[in-house]
Amino acid sequence: MTVTKKVEQKAEPQKAPEPAQRRSWFQRMKDGLARSSRELTGNIAGVFTKRKLDEDTLQDLEDVLIRADLGMETALRVTDALAASRYGKDVSDTEVRAIMAAEVEKVLTHVAMPLELDLSHKPHVILVVGVNGTGKTTTIGKLAAKLTDGGLSVMLAAGDTFRAAAIEQLKIWGERTNSPVIASKLGADAAGLAYDAFERAKEAGSDVLIIDTAGRLQNKTELMAELEKIVRVLGKLDPEAPHTVLQTVDATTGQNALNQVEIFRNVAGVNGLVMTKLDGTARGGILVAIAAKHKLPVYFIGVGEQVDDLEPFSASEFARAIAGVA
Repeated sequence: MTVTKKVEQKAEPQKAPEPAQRRSWFQRMKDGLARSSRELTGNIAGVFTKRKLDEDTLQDLEDVLIRADLGMETALRVTDALAASRYGKDVSDTEVRAIMAAEVEKVLTHVAMPLELDLSHKPHVILVVGVNGTGKTTTIGKLAAKLTDGGLSVMLAAGDTFRAAAIEQLKIWGERTNSPVIASKLGADAAGLAYDAFERAKEAGSDVLIIDTAGRLQNKTELMAELEKIVRVLGKLDPEAPHTVLQTVDATTGQNALNQVEIFRNVAGVNGLVMTKLDGTARGGILVAIAAKHKLPVYFIGVGEQVDDLEPFSASEFARAIAGVA
């Protein structure tokens, strides 16, 4: 009699699923600018269909670039560069896009600068300003995360005293980044809050103080006067403060953003920009027009809601993304 022993097969151990790879920043920016790039490159392709490069073609291209919010100065740069090398010859849309990317990069290279903090005297004060809905508070939270990850101590001030939601949102970011938040009651004097926050940050030895402000339309005289008062009060505490005045600019605004930057620069001394919401518009070219006209540093751009969707601005990457060049 043969006895057969039943052998139980052991189940193969389940492998843990591999974490999804995070897309590179360039790929995220390229995806974010897809709408802007798709419309622009599609229109360029429509112009350069079996046509030699002549005056009519150059005029059509200029119109396309201006409609894409790149601005007259950049449009002329691109058409001049194209005419200098390809006039009277057959030219493909691929060649045009390569030349456009090169010229856009030249415009942007001068404004693509890192945000530098002077910590020889603390705190370095960053005042964040802009029109309603441009993403000021979210930008502050993301910036605080970057600075604290870099080993700096950050204090936040909820200077948007008009909106309870803005105060609560900033407190959440404070918890996420271990950054103390100075806040006051709803409707409190924003300049007084900025004063208190500076004193508290100095006493605590904080490296950086980031002050949120209420969103305001550039044509509202009373609100712009309040912004001037905040700047004045900070200047009394430290003649160099605010050291950095960041304006958040919503890319979906289009041409109106040019006027916004000019007025906020005159009123608050804006000396740096953050371009937000590039992932929600076909008008991303406005960044190029702003750079050409105002020549202000563009420190960061945002293409999403995640904390790492705010990154230092790269002229070459942006130019390649909007021109659809690999």
